[in-house]
Amino acid sequence: MPLGSGTEAGQGERRVCVVTVRRYGMVGLAVGALLWSAGCGLGEPSTGSDEAGGEGAKGGAATGTALAALEALTVKDEGSKDGYGRERFGSAWADVDGNSCGTRDDILKRDLAEVEYKDGDDCVVVSGTLKDDPYSGEDVQFKRGASKVDIDHLVALSDAWKKGASEWEPAKRIAFANDPLNLLAVNASPNRAKGDGDAAKWLPPNRTYRCAYVAGQVAVKTKYEVWVTAEERDAMRTILDGCPQEKLPEGDAPTEAPDRFSAK
Repeated sequence: MPLGSGTEAGQGERRVCVVTVRRYGMVGLAVGALLWSAGCGLGEPSTGSDEAGGEGAKGGAATGTALAALEALTVKDEGSKDGYGRERFGSAWADVDGNSCGTRDDILKRDLAEVEYKDGDDCVVVSGTLKDDPYSGEDVQFKRGASKVDIDHLVALSDAWKKGASEWEPAKRIAFANDPLNLLAVNASPNRAKGDGDAAKWLPPNRTYRCAYVAGQVAVKTKYEVWVTAEERDAMRTILDGCPQEKLPEGDAPTEAPDRFSAK
């Protein structure tokens, strides 16, 4: 039976060396020397990722990581976009959490610095600064009516539609479109380039954010049971293999909107 990776495997390799020497005397010494030169007994084995994924190999990722959650996602071919429309996910930026502020302003308040509000209204954000934009790494100014800041759905609505959402009840689609876990204030320019692309088709130009970006997509797809294509899974795995301890983001928003909201 082949030895695995990690500490237990390393201990197994060292036992092979010891048993070889003790059991077979001088011949064993020669064999042991060969094993030693091949890496047996040279300290702890590497835990880095390899072609099969290393720590990211299926079943080997740490519990609570995005990599472990990725391996649990359903893999299927992309479905049809037929029947998709923004209205299938309800009115844009509905106040599903009942705090009297629209979802877009909630995310602007969460993600911007130096926020200023409309006079007499602590909901409506009129200006602010997006520091270190996740997608470009730049500072971006937000000004209502002439904004260079978008609120992006990490998992695009049409991508979700093609991978399960077309079969959902309207309440779930509305919740998905307004869930803070799936929303991020970003530089409009790279976001427009993204379109509705999944991770196999688009990743943020800012490479330092790619682990967090993919982990966020995995979290959303896990929460709402959106499937991935094989190409998408492989692209996600390639990123997460480089950061195998990246935690799976969490969000406590419900997966169904209140009955007062509707979608076509």
